[in-house]
Amino acid sequence: MSTKNPCISICKFDDDICIGCGRSKREVKSWKKMDKDERRSVVADSVQRLKTLKSSARRKKK
Repeated sequence: MSTKNPCISICKFDDDICIGCGRSKREVKSWKKMDKDERRSVVADSVQRLKTLKSSARRKKK
């Protein structure tokens, strides 16, 4: 799994999770200080979070 920064420049948060990359605010702030294993773990977690966010997305009311 990649350790490349998953940021896609959509920095909007829903319950402390970025809707663009799936990382928490804490993970975003500490990304540069993490080692490769920590980054891999964060990326794996963020993928799961994004799936959860997309599956529980609310429809906008008209």
